Amino acid sequence: MSYLKKILFTCALAGLMAGCSTLANINSDTGVVIAKRAQIRSSVAVVAADLVEVTRGDVIDILDSDTAENGEKWLFVRAHDVENTEGWIEARNVMPQEVLDKARKLAEEDKDIPAQASGQLRAVSNLRLTPDYANNENILMKLESGSSFEIVGWKRVPKPKGAQTQESDDAPRAGSARTDTGRGARGEDAERETEEAYDLWYKVRLPPLVSPAPAGWVYGKQVELTVPSDIIFYRTGREFVAWRRLDDDTGSATNASRDKDAAKEEKPGSWVILEKSTAAGSIGPDEPDFDRVYVLGYDKYRQEHYTAYRGPDVKGFLPLKAEGQGDSKTFSVRIQGEGGEIKEVKYAVYKDDRGILKVTSPSDAQRGRRR
Repeated sequence: MSYLKKILFTCALAGLMAGCSTLANINSDTGVVIAKRAQIRSSVAVVAADLVEVTRGDVIDILDSDTAENGEKWLFVRAHDVENTEGWIEARNVMPQEVLDKARKLAEEDKDIPAQASGQLRAVSNLRLTPDYANNENILMKLESGSSFEIVGWKRVPKPKGAQTQESDDAPRAGSARTDTGRGARGEDAERETEEAYDLWYKVRLPPLVSPAPAGWVYGKQVELTVPSDIIFYRTGREFVAWRRLDDDTGSATNASRDKDAAKEEKPGSWVILEKSTAAGSIGPDEPDFDRVYVLGYDKYRQEHYTAYRGPDVKGFLPLKAEGQGDSKTFSVRIQGEGGEIKEVKYAVYKDDRGILKVTSPSDAQRGRRR
């Protein structure tokens, strides 16, 4: 009888432990590692032992939290390794699942929008859920200097009060984009920037190697547009704000997800480019995204580019979309008419008998119908 009781007690204890383990799994939150690599440690002490290394994108269970004497927040977590190692990790290295879900929802909003341009950071900067650097509750994570991404849109928002003296988006004080924008001497440009009432923000799409969060907002002054080397030398007094390959069925604007050097292209080709004048003018939330459409063709036999189309000045808005396969394609943008209405207009792209790229604009099509 005593032996039977021992067996029953052992079974009950095992069942209780299994139940507790299951309960812990149910009640625990999850998070994803955002650091390139980080250590799960035996305690929050400086001399604590490293138990296991985790890398960016690894999922961990969050069981508890604590604050060290220096004010650093730590999380007690369980790794998803063979041993289910439990230990402590600095909270700044982990993005809670609920925050990641918000970033995924943000990405879902533009899932059908192709990349409009590509860019990279000039300095360490915050990736945020909203275009606002006055509120630290919207920070997803810090992105490293040089991080590359696709740009799916941008927005101009009123500059926060007092931003002229504290503008930075919490980047490192030394060597931040505030003191060096990569455009050489500031001069009159700096004076004009301080007078602007609006900040430019980019909505970006990030590859997993850069960030577990697939989308977010980055401060415009921290971003350098990475115009492909194939077309960068064809700027003529206007900035390139968006571009899209026309002779590639993927229609890509960038290879940022495949290569850290987002401006590098494997081979030259034909492009549709949206340009914007750099002349000073009104800057605000309703300002057009571009003012001219430019199509650059490429002659593979002569191995040189040529202007296939350069349109008149317009008030244009994103997104830029391209459709079709092979040599016959269309691209569309939104243009504001004389009456102030904004409508989508479509351009047809084809090659003539000599293989020269031609563009039929909406005005060309209208003249054809009149005839």
